[in-house]
Amino acid sequence: MTFNQLSAMKAWMVDHRHGQPVEYHAWDAVLTLWLMGWMGAPAFIVLDNLWAEVACVALFFVPRAYLSLRRRLHTRQRLRCDWLHVVQPSGHAA
Repeated sequence: MTFNQLSAMKAWMVDHRHGQPVEYHAWDAVLTLWLMGWMGAPAFIVLDNLWAEVACVALFFVPRAYLSLRRRLHTRQRLRCDWLHVVQPSGHAA
């Protein structure tokens, strides 16, 4: 995901937080994990803790994985995602 997509997604979540509080908090959890990866990686590199470094790098991909999961569930009509249009690359329909 690009930073523009992350920003657009966060803006949509904030605008719709009263109508969809679970979505809002789920996205905050995703962003928290992503930020933990970015903040933890340098510390664990300095501390020379390989497993923690790997875990932090894995956290870099949490937003993309969440988006992929939600897109797949939406496509299979298991879960409705009203915000998918916000993060679609240009030229793709939701």
